[in-house]
Order: sequence, then C-alpha cells, then structure tokens
Amino acid sequence: MNTLILWVIFHVFVFGLLLFDLGLIQHRIKDMTVKTALWLSLGYIVLALIFAAGVFYFKGAQAGYEFLTGYFIEKSLSVDNIFVFLLIFMHFSVPKPSQRKVLFWGVLGALVMRATLIYAGAAAIATFHWLLYAFGIFLVISGIKMLVIVDQEPDLEQNRIVVFMRKHFRITEHFEGDKFWISRNGQLFLTPLLLVLIIVEISDVIFALDSIPAILAVSRDTFIVYSSNVFAILGLRALYFALSEVIYRFQYLKYGLSLVLVLIGSKMIVNTFFDAKVISTEIALFLTTALIGGSVAYSMYRTRLEARPPDAHPSVIKDEHDLTSKEK
Repeated sequence: MNTLILWVIFHVFVFGLLLFDLGLIQHRIKDMTVKTALWLSLGYIVLALIFAAGVFYFKGAQAGYEFLTGYFIEKSLSVDNIFVFLLIFMHFSVPKPSQRKVLFWGVLGALVMRATLIYAGAAAIATFHWLLYAFGIFLVISGIKMLVIVDQEPDLEQNRIVVFMRKHFRITEHFEGDKFWISRNGQLFLTPLLLVLIIVEISDVIFALDSIPAILAVSRDTFIVYSSNVFAILGLRALYFALSEVIYRFQYLKYGLSLVLVLIGSKMIVNTFFDAKVISTEIALFLTTALIGGSVAYSMYRTRLEARPPDAHPSVIKDEHDLTSKEK
C-alpha cells in the first residue's frame, strides 16, 4: 500500500513538473539566464529531497538511502551529458532558444527510454542472476576506461546517424525557427534542429548504458531506480543552462565519476558473491558523495584563475536568423 501511495505521489510530482516546465519555463521565461537556471536547478534538487523524505517515511531508511544514492549518481553523470550536449549544440550552431526546445523534448524522450531500459534490466536480473556479475564487471571496466582514456571531441559530420539522415531524408540548409520539419512545395523537409534532437536522444541512450546498471547496483526496487532516475533527468535542462558557462572548469570530475563507477560495480560484485551487504548503501552513498564532491572541489580550485575559453559556450548564439548551420 505504501508503494502504491508513493507511485501516485511520484506521478503527481512528475506531471506537475512537466506542466510547470511546459507552461512557465517554456513560454514565459524568454531568456534563460544562468541565475534563473541556478534557481530552477536548486528547486528541482529541493523537490527531489522532499520526495526522498517521503521515501524514508513510507518505505524505510534503506529505501531512502538507495533513492539518494541513485539520484546522486545519476545527477553526477548528467554533468557528462551536459558536456556532450554543448559539443553538439556548438557544432550545429544551435541558437539558445532552440536549445531549450531540444532539451525539453530530449528530456521527455529520455523518460520513456529510461523506463524501458530500467524495467528490462530489472526483469533480466530477476531471471538471470548471473547478470549481477556482468553488470558489476561492466561498471568497473567503464570506470577504468573513463579514467585512462583521453577524451576526444567526436566528429559529428561522420556520425552514422548524421550520414544516414542526410542520405535518406531531405534536410533544410538552415534552421527554420524552432521547427523540426517544414512543408515546402508540397514536400516534407526535416530541419537541422530535428537532426540535433535525434543525436541528443542517442547520446542519452549511450550514457544510460552506464547509469542504469549503476543504479541497479544500488537497488533492485524498480520504483527506487526509476524515480531517482526521473528526478535527476527532470532537472537536466535547468542544470545545463546553470553549468554551461562554467562546464570547462569541471576538468577533474571525470576522475570522481570513474571511481564512483568502479565503487558501485565492485559493490555489486562483492555483495552478490557473498550474498550479503558487505558494502552497505550508506557507505556507498557516503563514498559517492565524497568522490564527486572532492573532484568538483579540486576542479574548481585548480581552474580558479583560468579564463573561460572563447568557444566554451554556444549560448552566445542568440539570433537564429543571423546564422546558418554548418551543414554542407
């Protein structure tokens, strides 16, 4: 009964936040400043913490710690998403107002995709117990790869999706306001904005391959896994505009994230092997907070005197009519 109540409260929260985003943020806030985005991002975090209090009350301390750990992991990994979104928007010279539309629909798509992946993953684990080891090993390997592999900016012009779309569909040369497609001379044309949305959605799916196993390593309760994931995703758009001006300063965050993935993967393997909570959720939450917080603090300290690179943020692009996409 308690879980049913939480499901109802959860969906009321989500529905209300989506209406708020669509009604107020989308139409009334014309220019998303960093200050506005920071307040919105803080608001989303506060709502998540309020919901976490409800989880503690209705489902107990263990479920509450699992929710907080899952939420914090997904929120931290979202910063990596933001960096990729910046690269995509910069490459296609997406005007700032259009970035907001892409991120809104991107978040909606992510909610559906995450639900599918979470329920599929939970069902697979329930059927094939050995997948716990597989997920754990995958997380450890992902963490090590993130730690040792040097980041390279992707060549989006050679992206298979971009090549496929341009080969098989009619795509306009320029942005057409904030439209994803237009009709011209009786023919349907897609716009570069739809191409950007598709790339953003695919990027999120790729990131989900890390984040979903990580949260399933914390809890196998689908309510905890999905709700913590959703609350982190709902604040992604505000977080993007809040951090986009200073994202270049998070140079050492990836080291904290990589160690978190190794930690969570190891927790999954060890606890499964001994069939006991050798590494408790409380310890995992504490270490995750320490690793992420430490890497952020160290990043801010090391980059405190560095100037922002001239191309660090695409939001300088404000008038979509003055620009053309970089399509060839």
